[in-house]
Amino acid sequence: MSHNPTLLLRALAALLAYPDAELRAALPEIVDTIRGARALDRKLRDDLAALAEEIGAGDALDVQGRYVDLFDRGRRTSLNLFEHVYGDGRQRGPAMLELRQRYLDAELEPVGDELPDHLPLLLEYLSCRDRAEMRETIGEVAHILRELGNALLHRRSHYAAVMAALLALGGEDGLDARAPEPPPEDFDRAWEERPAFDPRDPNPTVVPRHLTPP
Repeated sequence: MSHNPTLLLRALAALLAYPDAELRAALPEIVDTIRGARALDRKLRDDLAALAEEIGAGDALDVQGRYVDLFDRGRRTSLNLFEHVYGDGRQRGPAMLELRQRYLDAELEPVGDELPDHLPLLLEYLSCRDRAEMRETIGEVAHILRELGNALLHRRSHYAAVMAALLALGGEDGLDARAPEPPPEDFDRAWEERPAFDPRDPNPTVVPRHLTPP
């Protein structure tokens, strides 16, 4: 069994990625990593494996359509963290630049079209960092992960298991299926002026596939 947080964080990031053919082909390896993760209890490992099974089962277009419906058509389940904090407000731009600079300070350059606050990208960044920074950063975004995870639970989505696993890795309280979803008109105010995380002076060791040296 593995104690390697790098592999586990990358496995969790992969489970949140768009379920294309490459991801579906990699699912057996991802499940092996999850099954060997001692940092997670058996229920969390089983729940993540169930998510992987769901991603790999059925027609690819149906799986992809469900992913888009879940993550790309509403703020409440968006994987872009600052959308939960700032919405479309003017503060989002500076926060995005600050986060991108955090990656660059670590000598890591985001590649592709994803925004700096996209959760899978942040997880790949954290896979390059030490455990202390990982736990600290998860703690700083725990309020977002918990609200996102609870919203996914309300939708009976297996993707909630990823948020539960991240909270466990950060030593944070888990999800609560009984927590009411805030009404749409109150959602932005609930997180008004709540910082997602603060910049740090990083010191990377490994470069993930979505981040490359500038």
